[in-house]
Amino acid sequence: MKKLSIESLVIKKVDKNTELMKSLLNYVENFSWAEVKEHTLQVIGNWEFEDWETPFAAMIDGHIVGIVTIMKSDYYPLPDIYPWISTLFVSEEYRGNRISEQLIGFANRYAKEIGFDKTYIPTEYIGLYEKYGYYYIKDIVNYGNGVDRLYAKDLG
Repeated sequence: MKKLSIESLVIKKVDKNTELMKSLLNYVENFSWAEVKEHTLQVIGNWEFEDWETPFAAMIDGHIVGIVTIMKSDYYPLPDIYPWISTLFVSEEYRGNRISEQLIGFANRYAKEIGFDKTYIPTEYIGLYEKYGYYYIKDIVNYGNGVDRLYAKDLG
């Protein structure tokens, strides 16, 4: 794990057909989260984002070290619940530097700026997102019939 000064971290909104989008595709192509890799490559590569949906890239010295997206739908049949903080991933060698916290915070500020008062995160873990101000709502069933926990954060 590489320790770094959090001041060297830059988070940027990724826009369609930009060099940053190409870099993000390359990052996802090479990251270790096999379960979501193909889907994420498809969503970014085909730019399946609508309206306010977008990815964000965490960068250190011009290199992407993490990603998060804000989406209207996620891997759950819950059309009335959004926006979702999704696809949160930080490269293993950069974990422990609070980059996930910075990515979530950036996505939440974006959500608030565009008019949302709450965001949602699904997870199988207990105790992971509570430290970022999220609270448990209920168990939810995903499209693969797996059960996850739904958390929300008030952006007030």
